[in-house]
Amino acid sequence: MADDVEGMRDVRNPPGYELPLLLFAGFRSLIDQLHAELARQGHPDLRPAHGFAMQAIGLDGATASELGRRLGVSKQAAGKTADRLEAVGYAVRAEDPADARRKVIRLTPHGMDALARSAAVFEELRAQWAAALGPERLRGLEDDLRVMVPLSGFRLDVAGWFGP
Repeated sequence: MADDVEGMRDVRNPPGYELPLLLFAGFRSLIDQLHAELARQGHPDLRPAHGFAMQAIGLDGATASELGRRLGVSKQAAGKTADRLEAVGYAVRAEDPADARRKVIRLTPHGMDALARSAAVFEELRAQWAAALGPERLRGLEDDLRVMVPLSGFRLDVAGWFGP
């Protein structure tokens, strides 16, 4: 039964559209809490898109073309993202030691600090979820999500996915 007599929704049989909304709301809640804490810890200019871009740049760096492919955006859009990361001190462009014609985007110590702090904050947020749900239920949720969304299917191109 989807609705009772008074028009109340049956929470044991929710409509299908609720699942992606709940998953997105959970994601958004975690990301918003992360960025509020990062701002308190000295990273007020960091935005969610920056985190995805810094993950895509990685420890070894990336060219604008590589960054664009990893994020699912054009080379030009990746270049603008790199420009913004440079402007706020999270990345620099450097010559590739193997090919002086190539510019590699690398994370600065400030960018590496932001990633390290992000990892620590995510650990704290996960602990909060475990306290609220119980550790076994949280592990079960994570296990179930791994079944439905294998890590091999994880992609960083969220900005491109939400784009036009």
